[in-house]
Amino acid sequence: MKTQEAIDRLDPIAWRDTSAQDKLDLLRQLQDNLWEQVEDLAVTDNQSKGYPVENGSYGYLFGLGYQGTSALMGGVIAGIVELYESLVKGEMLRPLAQHDNGDGTWDVQVFPRSAQDRIMFPDRQDWLRVRGRPTQEIPTTRPGGIIGILGAGNYSSSIEMVKALFLENCVVVHKPHELNQETDHVWEKVFAPLVERKALSFLDASESRALTADDRLTKLYFTGGAETARAIMEATDTPLLSECGGNNPCIIVPGDRPWTDKEIAHQALHIATMAKVNGGAVCGRPQTLVTSRRWPQRKAFLDALEKALLEDTPASKTYYPGSKQVFEAFKDAHPHAKVLLPEGGRIEDAEFLFIPDAGEESYAVKHEAFTQVLDEVALAVPAEPEAFLEAAVAFCNDKLLGTLGSVILVDDDTLEAHRKAVDKAVTDLNYGTVGVNTMPPFAFMSPWLIWGGHEAGGPFVSGRGNFGNTLCLRNAEKSIMFSSFVSPGHMLSTNKKAWLHFSRRAAYHAAHPSWFEFARLMGTALREQVRKKDF
Repeated sequence: MKTQEAIDRLDPIAWRDTSAQDKLDLLRQLQDNLWEQVEDLAVTDNQSKGYPVENGSYGYLFGLGYQGTSALMGGVIAGIVELYESLVKGEMLRPLAQHDNGDGTWDVQVFPRSAQDRIMFPDRQDWLRVRGRPTQEIPTTRPGGIIGILGAGNYSSSIEMVKALFLENCVVVHKPHELNQETDHVWEKVFAPLVERKALSFLDASESRALTADDRLTKLYFTGGAETARAIMEATDTPLLSECGGNNPCIIVPGDRPWTDKEIAHQALHIATMAKVNGGAVCGRPQTLVTSRRWPQRKAFLDALEKALLEDTPASKTYYPGSKQVFEAFKDAHPHAKVLLPEGGRIEDAEFLFIPDAGEESYAVKHEAFTQVLDEVALAVPAEPEAFLEAAVAFCNDKLLGTLGSVILVDDDTLEAHRKAVDKAVTDLNYGTVGVNTMPPFAFMSPWLIWGGHEAGGPFVSGRGNFGNTLCLRNAEKSIMFSSFVSPGHMLSTNKKAWLHFSRRAAYHAAHPSWFEFARLMGTALREQVRKKDF
């Protein structure tokens, strides 16, 4: 569909005035439709990335087709269903707890909310940091309007559609990235009830210029490169909400005690798994590891990480346009880098570039990879938690490109002994998401948190504004996540079939989060975790 026709057919006033009950009914229809389309979404998502779905060697990658479409969308819809169930009762869904930080900000706990959450993530706590005393808006009272969404290329599940419709109270015109045109046709089936209500239109992938130039839009949502976002802002006066990536740090805190061999292996798998997801094309994935050069276990940790990347996690096919050129640029800039070939190179385009000791002023520090590249910067500071954290935060804020997401890995004993120093680091890190023992992309996946940069008037790199915030808290500034050091909720990929089977069940559970589906999901998780390496 073309832009003129797509916007002509929308009715923002009717949508704005639709009752909470009617919107809740529509959300439940979306859940039913999503359930019916789980398999087609996974297939088309994999085909769009060029994965040969008929080849059994690539079955592991097929799991991401479930995770990146139905599981992601279903989780967001389920959160918004909970919000609207409360609104139908005449109540606003409330936070779980809140804490005055004494500096004009408050931390508001938003997760875990349900019994299922607490079983799956028993040690996880998610918080939103807000400016001023926490207050909420009722989404159905927002003035509405028309939001144009320019979909991302690295995932085809445009969860921004649901957020704009049900949290912003706006109608939506959605344009997919060229890579995801075919998957968008399946999404049209899922969202058919909203199309019929004149609340949503789908565009052809070629309609970028026409969409951004249409002055009927209230706002634009964009996920992609900073250069493209700048071009959009120069071409239109329509406000742009954008997420544009960056070089995300993983701060490795030297402990008061040595890490055990099990802890070293766990964190190596934790990092390697996230570094390979989607061929490295994940906006919030850690790229730069920040260590202390004086940490006695630094070599043991880097050796374990190299082993995890090469031997202990499956190969992941790189597909995103331009990735090969980026890979070569990083390799040329760092001649000492290690080119790793997981699974002996049997999977095409699955090379991984590991750059230990990259240097504080290196090419790797100043550029975003958005592909299978991981670098390490060793700071010449004492291997003492508080001194190291202060130096690491300053390095990340001053040297690394962007402000999207960061993670601090710290053992539980050290965290307990130095909680004030860790909390200060969480506050001082100039990033939109800070995870303590939790990877930043989980904030993107959450309906409760916000996702976006934290530039506060600085150079435009990671974008402006943020997405999410199902509790509709005013002045939300940062997502903060805590979990334990060796958490059962960590994503560790060590078996292809296990990942595939768990991902499929996760997709169906997200579409219909019943106790029956939850039991099937947890049963799969327990069964599959005993599988040995199969690659």
